[in-house]
Amino acid sequence: MPSRRLLLVAAGMSLLGAAGCGSPWSGADDAGAGATARPPGAAPEAPGAAPGPEAAQATPSGAPSAAPPQAAPAPPTPAAAPPPMPARRRLTEEEAKPVNQLDPGQRVVGLTIDDGPDPRYTPTVLALLQQYGIRATFFLVGECAAENTGLVREIADHGHHIGNHTWTHPDLRHMSDEAVRDELERTSDLLYRTTGRQPSWFRAPGGDWSPVAMRVTTELGMRPMGWTVDPEDWATPGTAVITERILKNVRPGSIVLNHDGGGDRSQTVAALKAYLPVLVDQGYSFSAPAN
Repeated sequence: MPSRRLLLVAAGMSLLGAAGCGSPWSGADDAGAGATARPPGAAPEAPGAAPGPEAAQATPSGAPSAAPPQAAPAPPTPAAAPPPMPARRRLTEEEAKPVNQLDPGQRVVGLTIDDGPDPRYTPTVLALLQQYGIRATFFLVGECAAENTGLVREIADHGHHIGNHTWTHPDLRHMSDEAVRDELERTSDLLYRTTGRQPSWFRAPGGDWSPVAMRVTTELGMRPMGWTVDPEDWATPGTAVITERILKNVRPGSIVLNHDGGGDRSQTVAALKAYLPVLVDQGYSFSAPAN
């Protein structure tokens, strides 16, 4: 059976998609930055507007009085620099093994969301998870997180785990130690500066692990996470297909793979709306793996 990556190449797409991480909603944190600056409290000037009452005031000699000078606005207080990232703990041999499932003895599911954040889909996913009281793990791509830091903070504020999914979503199997380390460190540093939390989990893009990636992950103190159920929503097979594959294959302890970024994820969002209430009705609870 061809690998996921070969299927994507054959389809003329990539996991990050042609749209990349950019979108019409990018830069929402800087909304209004291009507007014309005015003194604090000043109203917009209308073309041809008559002078206000201040201009009508006259001195005893009858000459118009000059408008009182306005105080210059106080300079903005510089943001406090984030504390340095804590020293990374090197994992034990047991901790360095990929985690592909939770406790099979409990009726629990680990829901994981990859390739975001994306302002088109992540907010709806967050709302669904909040509706059902579900805690998930979001594996974020660094360059997407850098463009949507507000969404990164929102994910963290909702109590979800945030994992490292590299900076550019490359195939790690053909990369050097230095290149892999740069992908992981840049992403961890950004996520720590944005949320104040150091990522404790890492997932290789496409599940394409390599000895180099495993070693660097361990040295950076992140545990590797795989999955049990892959509905291949990344290939957009249709909402019904995604839903059926998940409901058919979920077992106690399953880790489910879904995506909220990297392309058109409207099918994934629709599938979440369909299968989450079914799993809840079947008695499943949802949990992110312990750090």
